Amino acid sequence: MIATESLSKRFPRVTALDRLTMDIGPGVTGLVGANGAGKSTMIKILLGLSPATEGRAEVLGLDVATKGAEIRERVGYMPEHDCLPPDVSATEFVVHMARMSGLPPTAARERTADTLRHVGLYEERYRPIGGYSTGMKQRVKLAQALVHDPQLVFLDEPTNGLDPVGRDDMLDLIRRVHSDFGISVLVTSHLLGELERTCDHVVVIDGGKLLRSSSTTDFTQNTATLAIEVTDSDEHPDGTKALREAFAERGIETATGGELPGAGHTVLITAQGEETYDIVRDVVADLGLGLVRMEQRRHHIAEVFRPAEQPRATERAAAWAATAAAQQTGGPSDER
Repeated sequence: MIATESLSKRFPRVTALDRLTMDIGPGVTGLVGANGAGKSTMIKILLGLSPATEGRAEVLGLDVATKGAEIRERVGYMPEHDCLPPDVSATEFVVHMARMSGLPPTAARERTADTLRHVGLYEERYRPIGGYSTGMKQRVKLAQALVHDPQLVFLDEPTNGLDPVGRDDMLDLIRRVHSDFGISVLVTSHLLGELERTCDHVVVIDGGKLLRSSSTTDFTQNTATLAIEVTDSDEHPDGTKALREAFAERGIETATGGELPGAGHTVLITAQGEETYDIVRDVVADLGLGLVRMEQRRHHIAEVFRPAEQPRATERAAAWAATAAAQQTGGPSDER
């Protein structure tokens, strides 16, 4: 679907992409990185809207440097920022975008109705977009990216500005774009948990450099860690604390679940073999607690990404500090 080789994009004193080489196949792929990591720049290059400084890229087998218009006919694009006309209805706007994509009038109207139904806006399709909520506007942007039945869609930060319920709904829609219609998806986000839930493959970039590209399964492979959650009891109002203390008495080191959801009620230990499960069972029974769950823990993408990101974050901080110092002493500005 997408292939890049030594792809670079440089601005004065800023390198947005730095010799990026990757190969993305069909499915739902997440492009993850902090704000400013180069995600939006790469999408513009892949759409043929911005030339690369060096290297090459192909989308659907087409060279982005020479086949930009043909790529845009076969690819849908949902931009990050709000760019919708407030005084027209969703139907008018999406029909217009369908016509711009080459659909004849009747087909454009039919496809618009079907697409707005798919994204959950069918009942609101004749209202002016200016009166829509943020979540509804995001759905309009998704609809216009899908209306011409593309082979591939680029979704740039599609959950921006959404509340938790709205994010969940949008992620479900994205997953269905591929599962129901066979359209491949490249979705950018700086929220790692979203990609873990939604994507088949994840590409991590930072400072324009590729940190890692692999399947979500590989990112979240099993560890040797057991995650244990127990109930409280009258004798032990804080069952988690009692469990940690009991393990400590047996010389078993424990850890908490860090910053992940439900971490405060989870005790982590390293499995040393099948006997570890027997030890956990005996300790929980001796304390008179109920065992809610005991499972082999999987990595989360956030845990894999954070250690790799830290050195790059330090480099960025040093670069920003140097730029600020240069400006304070009369050095050239970075404004462009």
